[in-house]
Amino acid sequence: MRKHRFLTAMLAGLMTITCGLSACGDSDSSTADSGKSADSSTASTESGSEGGEAQQMNTELTALELCKLMGNGINLGNTMEAYGHKSYVKGETDPTDFENNWGQPDTTKEMIAGMKAAGFDSLRVPVAWTNGMDFENGDYEIDTKLLDRVEEIVNFALDSDMYVMINDHWDGGWWGMFGSATEETRNKAMDMYTSMWTQIAERFNKYGEKLIFESANEELGDRLNDKDYAPDSGTLKKDDCYKKTTEINQKFVDIVRGTGGNNANRFLLIAGYNTDIENTVNDKYVMPTDTAKDKLLISVHYYTPWNYCGEKALNQWGSPTDYNEQNRLLKSMTKFTDQGYGVIIGEYAVLTDNHTPKNDSDEFYTNFLDNCDLYNYVPMLWDCNNLYDKTECKIVDEGMASLFGDRSLSKQSSLSDEDIKKNAQESIDAALAKAEEELSKDIDLPASDDYAVAWIMYNSKDYNYSYCVGNVYDPTAMTAGIKATNAKIEGDGTYEVSLDFTGAGKANGVAFSALGISNGEKLFPNCTIKIEEIKVNGEPVEMIAPGYTSSDDGVCTRVNLFNEWVKSLPDDARSFDGAVPDDASAIIIDTKDFSNMDTLSVKFTFKTAE
Repeated sequence: MRKHRFLTAMLAGLMTITCGLSACGDSDSSTADSGKSADSSTASTESGSEGGEAQQMNTELTALELCKLMGNGINLGNTMEAYGHKSYVKGETDPTDFENNWGQPDTTKEMIAGMKAAGFDSLRVPVAWTNGMDFENGDYEIDTKLLDRVEEIVNFALDSDMYVMINDHWDGGWWGMFGSATEETRNKAMDMYTSMWTQIAERFNKYGEKLIFESANEELGDRLNDKDYAPDSGTLKKDDCYKKTTEINQKFVDIVRGTGGNNANRFLLIAGYNTDIENTVNDKYVMPTDTAKDKLLISVHYYTPWNYCGEKALNQWGSPTDYNEQNRLLKSMTKFTDQGYGVIIGEYAVLTDNHTPKNDSDEFYTNFLDNCDLYNYVPMLWDCNNLYDKTECKIVDEGMASLFGDRSLSKQSSLSDEDIKKNAQESIDAALAKAEEELSKDIDLPASDDYAVAWIMYNSKDYNYSYCVGNVYDPTAMTAGIKATNAKIEGDGTYEVSLDFTGAGKANGVAFSALGISNGEKLFPNCTIKIEEIKVNGEPVEMIAPGYTSSDDGVCTRVNLFNEWVKSLPDDARSFDGAVPDDASAIIIDTKDFSNMDTLSVKFTFKTAE
């Protein structure tokens, strides 16, 4: 199952919390009723745009030094990137109207100042520039009103002594034009990208180093094949997507540098492949060349594990597996800091219930921010009126307010770099040790490299219930209240595993399920599995197709019970009885049999290779 299949849902509104449209601290009833800020009509007098004098630029500052100054950051999420292009009338539309499209209030100077006061030293402003373009008709000029409004928000951040980044975000999915089967469409994509960044770079040319340009969001990578706008997209193979990502990022650098002035030395944030860490540390990913020295940063996002960060199902975090995964992934980005590139985690977050944090969010965030302190990364919280209340202009949860406030530059200013790193490492080590101690007391079959364990991977149809989904066996990765009976595999034989949902409620349907055996490929190479019986609430259900044994990662053995993302048999598919049947499938159950589940069990026979 693809880990980030539903990432776009989160970015486009899953974490959006609808709130009142009154400006922060605004007591004027007419302004509050209209939902428009009294501050939204005038730009800062400190503007560095066209017509003003160029701001001073610290050309000696390196990307790694910049990361120390950027501190702790936050996104102005679901606001300037809220999409509504079809209803935008160039030259007439007030762009502040679009800030409300995805449930956000208008952005005010007080709102941004409140972010700074909450401990955030940097602001990322995602933007949908094609909202203000008639690009379908070949007109790539950005509406002046949209440029003005983005500049106003940039100035809000600068006036609050924050660093600020602007990008081109999802933006309606026009990026799929790069993967079009039509050469003309592909050429239009690059023409539009070139025009877009030329205009942005020229508008902000006179700003100092506290303004950073970002080449893209998550679209550089697999999403160059998206069909949102280009129905004939999808022509790029994985290697082609890597090469096109390199080409687009290089074009971005060349465009900005080519506009001269302060842009000749501006810090540029380069989007990683899918902004996914593992895809980005892949050697196929290549950073662009640059005429400026030590001015490039790289952006990745962190929502791992997704069913904890972005779904309700997994409502606890903090097992040794969780800590080790987070520590390993974040450490791998030192590949870039070792080469002198700054690393910015452009988005990370854990789903909230309105402004209420999810269970264990404090542990997740603390360990995450410790890693950022240890490796000198810049963390940028993805927030859409979630932890940070845009009407109250503060983080309303006291624990979260303290957690993020303590990471501000001002709070850490008395510490040396050595002390910050030392404290971070000690905190990381202590958290992992505590998790390992607690696991040994609570789990009958903890994860181990020394033996194999069989379990049921499960996500309910509504994603409200989950148990240990993925190739890594972690018996704590579940919706609280679920009781699992797993089995230690010691050789040939028949085993049974089960899930009891009664402590959590009733699970409905199946979005994904598989029988997994940890270390099966390592301890029992070429082993095979035959599903003998599947029961729901103690009653057998019909199997609609034969299954097959395979492995996604060469470590965990599995039989998919319901996996709609697998469209064909994998190369390593094998059968308990010899040849894999022609009708073998990754979907062997009918989801209609899985409603209102109290229990789910799977009986299977395991056979080692002869």
